[in-house]
Amino acid sequence: MKLTILGGGGFRVPLVYGALLTDRGEGRVTEVVLHDLDDSRLYAVARVLAEQAADVPDAPQVTATTDLDEALRGADFIFSAIRVGGLEGRANDERVALAEGVLGQETVGAGGIAYGLRTVPVAVDIAQRVARLAPDAWVINFTNPAGLVTEAMSRHLGDRVIGICDSPVGLGRRIARVLGAKNPQEAWIDYVGLNHLGWVRGLRIAGRDELPRLLADPELLGSFEEGKLFGVDWLRSLGAIPNEYLHYYYFNREAVSAYQQADKTRGAFLADQQARFYQEMRRPDAAALTTWDRTRAEREATYMAENRETAGAGERDADDLSGGYEKVALALMRAIARDERTTLILNVRNQGTLSVLDTDAVIEVPCLVDANGAHPVAVAPLPDHATGLVCSVKAVEREVLAAADSGSRATAVKAFALHPLVDSVNVARRLVEGYTAVHPGLAYLG
Repeated sequence: MKLTILGGGGFRVPLVYGALLTDRGEGRVTEVVLHDLDDSRLYAVARVLAEQAADVPDAPQVTATTDLDEALRGADFIFSAIRVGGLEGRANDERVALAEGVLGQETVGAGGIAYGLRTVPVAVDIAQRVARLAPDAWVINFTNPAGLVTEAMSRHLGDRVIGICDSPVGLGRRIARVLGAKNPQEAWIDYVGLNHLGWVRGLRIAGRDELPRLLADPELLGSFEEGKLFGVDWLRSLGAIPNEYLHYYYFNREAVSAYQQADKTRGAFLADQQARFYQEMRRPDAAALTTWDRTRAEREATYMAENRETAGAGERDADDLSGGYEKVALALMRAIARDERTTLILNVRNQGTLSVLDTDAVIEVPCLVDANGAHPVAVAPLPDHATGLVCSVKAVEREVLAAADSGSRATAVKAFALHPLVDSVNVARRLVEGYTAVHPGLAYLG
């Protein structure tokens, strides 16, 4: 079975390959094609993968190419993890937004809109090529903003594109762990929302909802990442456990202030860190896997550091530094390729799951997965406060898609202005001016 990884020179690719190395079952991935626009990054990542596979018999064969069509032909699965504009683009997204006093995070608020506006046209082109060159392939999208990009691609690929994210998985794992589940993977997580905008409303272990027990115990509730980040009182008021990215909404003023005061934004930090990694990989004698492991540990330990500092949450627990999206990707591929039925939280078309959104709106929700793809599970309606936020952000996503399709600058301004974390139409106009000035990829906005 052939897996093509778009963004194959990306820093997190070894996580995916490492997961593939653990799969010894029939019908496993035997061929991995890395595609990237930067051949030096491909070379660096291929070196890491070669060291990972050194002692593994029958490891999947790895090839690399800068030719997109060549990479797509014959693929059974396509994993999309591209970053349009690179980390320098992310740093610019943050800088322009913070100069206007609004959030520049890459998936939330102004930064997410800017990232979406330059990523959607590229993602649509990829989807159209997949439809032409590999019509039977399944696309697994991790490209951010994941829900928005998945919806853009679904207009050309239908339900054969599925978005994944590790945030809900990590959240469910943490809750199950503090509740004493012997095997957190067997817990049923009642989670619903949009990508980076969802809530755990129940967690069933052996058929019993244990979330009320967690909410009733302040010590237990404050013992894990989200309890520290949001505070026990706020979680009990909500009666649910929000995705960590909702910290940007519930504590927006504090988050913006912390990011403005930071020595570097997250994007600038990662740009510098990864530039050092790829530069070191140019040395033929560099220990590729050791260098990558060291860099990854630093990356994970500093994740959402400003938010945790604002909340007084301290450092992340060691158990939360292992990522997880690669495990979701592997479980998804296994379920489809082998008809190994499983349940995963995924980004898929709504299909009537949330009545407040239309059928084609991509949501993040538990899905039953089999050889025919991912099927969203029926969920209870959201409470009013969550419904309002979900509908508002989905409306913004639709304006981003419309702007990317039409090239309308006015529609782009509308997308920024309607976002709940952008507080002025004039700020929205200045954001569009600022972003078009620094991003060549937004030159299409007329």
